[in-house]
Amino acid sequence: MTGYRFNTAPELRVGLGTALEVGAYCAQLGIKRPLLVTDPGLLAVGLVTPVQEAMAATCEHVALFSEVTADPAESVVLDALAVLQAGEADGVVGLGGGSSMDVAKAIAVLAAGSQTLAEAYGVDKVVGGRLPLILIPTTAGTGSEVTPVAVITTGETTKAGISSPVLLPDIAVLDAELTLGLPAHVTAMTGIDAMVHAIEAYTSKIKKNPVSDMLARQALTLLSANQRRVLSHPDDVAAREAMLLGATLAGQAFANAPVAAVHALAYPLGGHYHMPHGLSNALMLPAVLRFNAPCRRGALSGAGEAATRASCARRRGFRELV
Repeated sequence: MTGYRFNTAPELRVGLGTALEVGAYCAQLGIKRPLLVTDPGLLAVGLVTPVQEAMAATCEHVALFSEVTADPAESVVLDALAVLQAGEADGVVGLGGGSSMDVAKAIAVLAAGSQTLAEAYGVDKVVGGRLPLILIPTTAGTGSEVTPVAVITTGETTKAGISSPVLLPDIAVLDAELTLGLPAHVTAMTGIDAMVHAIEAYTSKIKKNPVSDMLARQALTLLSANQRRVLSHPDDVAAREAMLLGATLAGQAFANAPVAAVHALAYPLGGHYHMPHGLSNALMLPAVLRFNAPCRRGALSGAGEAATRASCARRRGFRELV
């Protein structure tokens, strides 16, 4: 066995209602003046207010930035940073999908250092530390709550990433109740995104290791067993929780054994046509798997075995998978 390194968030909090304990998590990290980063859609449906009130119960002041857009542009990051600085925030809480969490990561780094956003782009280019950071996903897909990456839109059709272990949060909070109101198309697309993360991590030749393999296989087991279930029974909390955990495990896997050609082709497709990331991944996956099959047949068989076993068990009613 060759040497390898595995990094992930130091603490996961998993369970129904855990998002409403965020005030205690802020106290644990010494955060007194947090900035809550989210998007206008979550604010409109009422998901933000309970979390904001929970933070206010233990914090001196809670600032809010709720203008995150899908595929956030550099201007969104800079606007959020300005709100953070104006409120003298000493910590950041990201609530939402991958876009909100990526903005939260980026400003936590920029606020603590002397870099510009452009200087942070690339791999291991972050200089210094970051503000205390808590991430709370509201979709089961991106895995951004446990990945050391933030992706920012830099132009009409271009994106750039900040990739550094510094971006891993102090605490990731998995509360499946936050995913219950997701529209079916969002549930489907984010679920596919998570499955592609697990497949690419498991079949990768770069940095692949026993820990990432274990996580990828378990992610595929959970996701395959529950993807159809959450679409046909959207209020099934157990299935929603399984999807959320599966997405996080896939995120931990691909944060260490990186994604490859599927994502490389999906990013420009999404950039040019502004389609959901899960859809662009789904469109690219079959062709890439066919191309890779001759030299990665063993790894692909292992990934397929995990997915097939989970689907068969679900049909037989084996609830232990969820």
